[in-house]
Amino acid sequence: MDFADLTVPGYERVLRAEEPSKGWCAIVAIHDTTLGPALGGLRMWKYATKDEALTDVLRLAKGMTYKSAVARTGLGGGKAVVVGDAQKDKSDELFFWLGRVVDHLGGRYITAEDVGTSVLDLDLVARETKWVTGRAREVGGSGDPSPFTALGAFVAIQTALMEATGSAEVKGRRVAIQGLGHVGYWLAKHLAEAGAKLLVADLQPARVERVVKEFGAQPVPQEKVHAVECDLFAPCALGAVLNDTTIPQLQAKVVCGAANNQLAEERHGEALVKRGILYAPDYVVNAGGILNISVELSPKGYDERVAEERVRGIGRALADVFTHAKKRGIPTSRAADEVAQSILAEGKKARAH
Repeated sequence: MDFADLTVPGYERVLRAEEPSKGWCAIVAIHDTTLGPALGGLRMWKYATKDEALTDVLRLAKGMTYKSAVARTGLGGGKAVVVGDAQKDKSDELFFWLGRVVDHLGGRYITAEDVGTSVLDLDLVARETKWVTGRAREVGGSGDPSPFTALGAFVAIQTALMEATGSAEVKGRRVAIQGLGHVGYWLAKHLAEAGAKLLVADLQPARVERVVKEFGAQPVPQEKVHAVECDLFAPCALGAVLNDTTIPQLQAKVVCGAANNQLAEERHGEALVKRGILYAPDYVVNAGGILNISVELSPKGYDERVAEERVRGIGRALADVFTHAKKRGIPTSRAADEVAQSILAEGKKARAH
């Protein structure tokens, strides 16, 4: 196994691991461990180049630091990516190797599932390292984090509606959901049970059919879901959905969803403000999964009731961000970063004493 430490300003450690004989390449980025060990998922993706993989892991690791800080999980931020096609390139051997890569970092980075990896994959990783979370309930883990991410997003939607309209009531609201994977499906369930009218889209027709059948949702084309007339747009697919093309087309007054990195660029936070659209910053909204995992890491072990209580706290965290944005006269996206940075600064100060 070949290891190379990459120097990246602002990051504590960035490690690239390669197995030339197999063509494997993984990168682990530890952004900040001020508040605790760096936690972040292991993503498997068909990156075109190693540089593309590096760009992604750096962005994701920093996002995890901020997400953990605002959610007050007591953890730092990190991420791991492995270059490969999750449909074709998985093998037991690969995940054993990734376990050894994680173990090499001695607990400064703790991994979990992410795009392209599953709880079953983590079981293989865990044969080579103990620094794995989000494993099956049967082995003492917290299981699939998706329902908790969805619950947090639902609570955030109530908070955002309260901020934008003066009422947290979901009943009768038209909500457009983009992406009906694990999190999107559970969010649709929460919203439907609360009486929302759902407009839904996904690249996989079977997912759309399921939500239409189970929750009476209205299907809309994937390329138009952001532009439909609705009260709230909930992006729950991949990132960069809020960009120069889509923002002028939005008809919702609120954007609040579980997808990561929804703003294509930082300036798009300002663009939403100019259009009078309230944006709930993604890493505040989607912290339910990491909050659930943080309970797994507590000394008493995993307790679902404690996890749910912590996830419901996302509403308060988001309300704090909205308050900070108004006080400073800045976009909510920048306000979330400032709140995260102030929590990290407090942590650094406490460690210095």
